[in-house]
Amino acid sequence: MIGRANVSSAAPALRASSGLLLVALAVLPLVGCETTSSRQIQPAERSPLGRQSLQWLERVTWGANTASAGELLDLGEERFLERQLYPGAAPSTFQVAALDVGQRPLDRLVMELEQQRKEADAMTDDEQKKAAQQAYQQALTRVANEAASRSLLRDLYSPNQLQEQLTWFWFNHFNVFLYKGNLRAMVGDFEEHAIRPHALGRFRDLLISTMRHPAMLRYLDNEQNAVGHINENYARELMELHTLGVNGGYAQRDVQELARVLTGLGINASDKTPNVRPQLKAQYVRDGLFEFNPNRHDYGDKELLGQRIRGRGLAEIDEVAQLLARHPSTAQFVSRKLAVYFVADDPPKPLVERMAATFQGSDGDIAATLRTMFRSPEFAASLGGKFKDPVHYVVSAVRFAYDGKPILNALPMINWLNRLGEPLYGRPTPDGYPLTQTAWASAGQMTARFEVAKLIGNSSAGLFKPSGPDAVEQPAFPQMASALYYETVAQTLDPSTRQALDVARSPQEWNIFLLASPEFMYR
Repeated sequence: MIGRANVSSAAPALRASSGLLLVALAVLPLVGCETTSSRQIQPAERSPLGRQSLQWLERVTWGANTASAGELLDLGEERFLERQLYPGAAPSTFQVAALDVGQRPLDRLVMELEQQRKEADAMTDDEQKKAAQQAYQQALTRVANEAASRSLLRDLYSPNQLQEQLTWFWFNHFNVFLYKGNLRAMVGDFEEHAIRPHALGRFRDLLISTMRHPAMLRYLDNEQNAVGHINENYARELMELHTLGVNGGYAQRDVQELARVLTGLGINASDKTPNVRPQLKAQYVRDGLFEFNPNRHDYGDKELLGQRIRGRGLAEIDEVAQLLARHPSTAQFVSRKLAVYFVADDPPKPLVERMAATFQGSDGDIAATLRTMFRSPEFAASLGGKFKDPVHYVVSAVRFAYDGKPILNALPMINWLNRLGEPLYGRPTPDGYPLTQTAWASAGQMTARFEVAKLIGNSSAGLFKPSGPDAVEQPAFPQMASALYYETVAQTLDPSTRQALDVARSPQEWNIFLLASPEFMYR
């Protein structure tokens, strides 16, 4: 939410562009504004949370609000962190429970949509065919939007804030693109069942779960990978982006051998079973859409990273996953990427080394690796200096502005992320969205964030209008001039930001200025 008071020295260009936009907003008329200045709003109660603790909370959660600040105050940092690292089951909000996504098994959903597509393609009347194909595309988009809504609602309200941050992080790490084929129907299940349960567990389990999910196998073309017709796409990204890193010590020969290991891993979106050769029938595996077809597998021995892999079918996958997960290069690559996400764009090498040592010593325990990072002096020194990507900006803004009040419609947030260039599941390339300030701190990005700030600060921005043609928007107004603001947030603001807030002519304008401030761009 709010960065350190010395943000101007860290990013003078951002401070200059934001200051100009603050001045511009100060002279804009605001429709329907209240005339009472927000400076007259006084906190109902005072929060003793200090600046350092607030900045710590900003990094561990999706953004501080009154409830999370109170929990931190009650538990202290150590107990709060342990609860986040080893969370219990989070209760489902009524908004999440009302969504259709997840109500049907993935294989049933995909098969139903595939049947709809086939029926549309088979139509002979051009107008009817066009309408049916459009309806199919709309059905795919509806499923993807519900998955994105579920993800955002959990980011806003789940008590397991760290788990939700890691769910986003790992989806980005094991990225799949929703607009390839019918992946709009699969991305929600990939997030829900391949990523979230393992986000704070062992990396090997997370890796295997992604390797067996149909979304990954389709996105990186492994369903086309078969003995005699090798496709290296997934094998290359598995080593370069998911485990070892581009400089992780592998060669093109290793890519080729890994591709041979991965032959036979694919998808079956029908109710039919392939005709497997009698001697291989016992090795056939079907789990929902996932299929291991031994007819397509290369049963020859392989040599990967200097280790012999005996050709024996699906068991090779588990052996290779363990080999990659335990490799020292994976410990370094994953630890550095976590540190980039949580600490700094160029994290200190000694911190990465200690995290990698914990990763290896704990057999890839993600929570243990994070504990090493969170308890480090480097992490403490970095607080307030990490620039927010668009997802962090939007989620933290809504968490702070509405402070636990349940929104009824997440589609405006989805649209804002599209406008800001970071739509959920929308990165076309397998490398995922960048996690550094240079990728997001452009003048165009700042202008777009000001527009989002205006939408949130002025009104309920559509967040409280249920879906449906006859839906009526519920009255709601962001209440940011709270005890949390007066006691802690205000102390982190640069003098120029406080001056801009002092000249705000209405609560709406004050809200906009705060959400658009340079400090709000950092966590």
